[in-house]
Amino acid sequence: MLQVGKTLISLDVLEKQFICDIGACHGVCCVEGDSGAPVEADEIEQIEQSIETVWPMLSDAAKAEIKANGTTYIDDEGDTVTSIINGRECVFTVFEPDGTIGCAFEKAWAAGKIPFRKPISCHLYPIRLTQLKNYLAVNYNNWHICSAARILGRKEGVPVYVFLKEALIRKFGEDWYHEVDQAVKSGIIEQF
Repeated sequence: MLQVGKTLISLDVLEKQFICDIGACHGVCCVEGDSGAPVEADEIEQIEQSIETVWPMLSDAAKAEIKANGTTYIDDEGDTVTSIINGRECVFTVFEPDGTIGCAFEKAWAAGKIPFRKPISCHLYPIRLTQLKNYLAVNYNNWHICSAARILGRKEGVPVYVFLKEALIRKFGEDWYHEVDQAVKSGIIEQF
């Protein structure tokens, strides 16, 4: 573990290699799993403010789920997560004609229609955050559906934290990222 401020960063985040390979997985992480994407408290308001803009992109099943149960729910672990359809796909999933799966928020954000990109948990994936008593744990989630991303990451030599630089800065700030990067480059993590 590397401690930076009030975060404890798993060595896997610093050492494992990863680059999303949408061409291989087609974005299946938006439809696989047993729960929706974790949502932070301040993101619920952003979701609600953006829903009208993304509404036309959503499937009929997603619209029905949101009308019946809302945009988020509390899962079995007590986390607030995006609503899902049939215990599977996120209600904000967009199926592109080429078979790629994406996010309605990110699509609207990329088009300059909304300021909210997507839940930070999605942006940070394969990193998962866990609140501990005094620290926030920053862990790598090794999920079988991301095998192509691990292969591409190893081929290109890109560690998880480098691949997720933009998302990590969004969550923790430039200074935090710089401190992590300097620890890795100076060999501090090799002492653990």
